[in-house]
Amino acid sequence: MRGTILCAVLGGLSGACVRPDKAPATSDTTAARPETTAAAAPSAPTSPPAPTPSSTATKVATVQGFLAPESVLHDSTQDIYFVSNINGSPTAKDNNGFISRVRPDGAVENLKFIEGGRSGVTLNAPKGLALEGDTLWVADIDVVRAFDAKTGALIDTVSLAKLGAVFLNDIVVGLTGALYITDTGIRFDDVGNVLHPGPDRVFRVGPDRAVTQAIRGDTLGRPNGIALDPVGKRFIIVEFGGRYVLAWKPGDKAPSVVAKGPGGFGGVVVAGGRILVSSGADSSVSSYETGQQVKLIGGVPGPADIGYDAKRNRLLIPVLPGNRVEIWQLP
Repeated sequence: MRGTILCAVLGGLSGACVRPDKAPATSDTTAARPETTAAAAPSAPTSPPAPTPSSTATKVATVQGFLAPESVLHDSTQDIYFVSNINGSPTAKDNNGFISRVRPDGAVENLKFIEGGRSGVTLNAPKGLALEGDTLWVADIDVVRAFDAKTGALIDTVSLAKLGAVFLNDIVVGLTGALYITDTGIRFDDVGNVLHPGPDRVFRVGPDRAVTQAIRGDTLGRPNGIALDPVGKRFIIVEFGGRYVLAWKPGDKAPSVVAKGPGGFGGVVVAGGRILVSSGADSSVSSYETGQQVKLIGGVPGPADIGYDAKRNRLLIPVLPGNRVEIWQLP
């Protein structure tokens, strides 16, 4: 495998290797990027220098043995962690992706709980995960798939191919029960270079399985992670191809800027009022609710779509190029 391909496969989704600023810009201008963060960012005094990771969070476990883990999700009902494994190229329809079940103590209960090519399941390059009751939703290139979270049985498949989905990345359930899925709009050429045909979009899949385009535009900055902020009744979206943490409400033509950081963002969770974001650009997880970056965890190369265990106040970090998941205790 050529080095550029390996880099794209292992680091591209989390920003560890890809240089998004060098990808061709899309011509879509449906939404214009805000020029400043002053209006959208909460007013707050200048943050002090970021504390060292050891003073703010403690690693409690490292779980090995995954194959390009992209997303981790805590199922609070079963008290289990789901981990999506790309297992190959993030754009290859090779039907060898899988979902793992991991116990909170770090023990792998079932490495291939849901597996492409087995029991009638198709799973190519699973990325973002979301739970709707007992239904586990998975973003998979240009479709979203639903599985029984307890048995792993396939429930439904919703294709977004007719709307031109390019690179479905993260998925979240909204307040009304609809699904919202980011499309980063990137592809890989034959030698592994990252292209950006675009457009950058967020799709909506309603409870009736109707698929629509919720928002589209350059201002999304090649959107990666998306999370629901139930208190603010908004979504938080982070840019893979830019440096902004964004807030967006359905119906708004453009998002607003919450904060600016190092960029190369992977995942985002809203945890106890905090906005926690992973960045491949500086190998960190930081909080941004004040409008300023406050680094909580550093030295994690290629952190992808993070998860949060609210029962234990723990952050779950899939280290995509390292084939591991790190569990961190937050203060």
